[in-house]
Amino acid sequence: MGRLSLGLLANARPGPAPFIGVFAGGAFLSGRIPPRANNHRHILAGVRKNLPRRWACLILGGALLMPYMMAGALVAGLTSGGQGEFLLPLQVGLYAAVLPVVAVTGLFLPVRGLEVSAAQGLLGARVETPPRDARRSWQERRRTAAWFTLHLAVGGVVSGFTLAIVPFTLYTLALPFVADPLPVLGVAVRPGWPTLAWTAAGLAALAALVLMAAGAGALLTRLAPVLLGPTPGERLAAAEERARVLAERNRLARELHDSVGHALSVVTLQAAAAGRVLDRDRETARAALDAIERSARAALEDLDHALGVLRAGDPPGGPGARGDWATLDDLDTLVASSGAPVEHEVGDVSAVPAPVSREAYRIVQEALTNAIKHGRSPVRLAVAVRDGALRLEVTNRTAAPGSGNENGDGNGARGGRGLAGMRERVRLLNGDLDAGPAEAEGWWRVRARLPLRSAP
Repeated sequence: MGRLSLGLLANARPGPAPFIGVFAGGAFLSGRIPPRANNHRHILAGVRKNLPRRWACLILGGALLMPYMMAGALVAGLTSGGQGEFLLPLQVGLYAAVLPVVAVTGLFLPVRGLEVSAAQGLLGARVETPPRDARRSWQERRRTAAWFTLHLAVGGVVSGFTLAIVPFTLYTLALPFVADPLPVLGVAVRPGWPTLAWTAAGLAALAALVLMAAGAGALLTRLAPVLLGPTPGERLAAAEERARVLAERNRLARELHDSVGHALSVVTLQAAAAGRVLDRDRETARAALDAIERSARAALEDLDHALGVLRAGDPPGGPGARGDWATLDDLDTLVASSGAPVEHEVGDVSAVPAPVSREAYRIVQEALTNAIKHGRSPVRLAVAVRDGALRLEVTNRTAAPGSGNENGDGNGARGGRGLAGMRERVRLLNGDLDAGPAEAEGWWRVRARLPLRSAP
């Protein structure tokens, strides 16, 4: 990295072009300098690319400092009787006096968003945009105040030198073309070689100003991510928000797996039934086709809702959250549209909390889907509340060995995620799930216990 230390101290007597003296040192020029013979080309390319925007950011800092300087000058004028407001020592004193005021106001003014935008757009710093709804912690306030003070302090110095040196350089460039003596910093300069010396001094001052602006801009660029970036608390909050969004998307994936999987199973069974009776029993075939239409439409609605939420990026519980997910109250509809005879007995579930009811519905739906796909009739369903817990039980006859349609491990012959999804739902509710052969030979049973008090 190229390092440049620049010390510049200028003093001026009262005259038409006074300016402030300042020391700026230890600044790093931006850009990575490769170890090649043409390093200067890379330096110049970096300066041409970044310097104008960074200089504008420094001028912005100087402009923001002006109200503080004007207020300080007003107070100084009232206390000193209006004498010497523009003397250099007074200007330096005002500059030093207003910086603590800048720091205090930076603690309370909502300037972080403005400063982040300036750092991103003008400095080219890689600063993460702060969350809009984040509460301002004192750690964030202190860091913002430190950056605000640094920006205005450095920007004020560079702006002061810019306002002084640029006109001074233009003035000295005009000296060789004027026949009469002209005053320069209180000294009368006569035509001849002295004018060339002052012109060279003006150009050197301009070059020093460019180097100062480049160094100050690089310094602010390096410090912007440190002072304006997310605080540890904000990073933690962002991680928690990402975890909530991921959990919501996982929930949507489970809902889609259960609802669409069930609908496809119903469509398959009803289509097969309609095909078998189409020629001899048109009413039964029509009823099967109606069931196919209802199941497909419901699955399409669930899919459309889930895709809409994923596209919009709604947070959990946000505008895209759906409040009409099926519950245990919809079991009769589920059984009627299952496409197979189901003997069901559902007790009083009015005391079941809504989150438990929704998850229980999905567990029953998945269990029925597996029973219909991989087992045989009859299928039996029992739902009851006992001992502070919701009890679910689905039993069915297993398919004939070798038919390729056995319940197997409950995941289905094609290796789906049925049992895994049910276990995940039960685990989230601190419940128990048991799936396997029943006591009676040739029967398969899925039994779940969901504590009512474990509702999220």
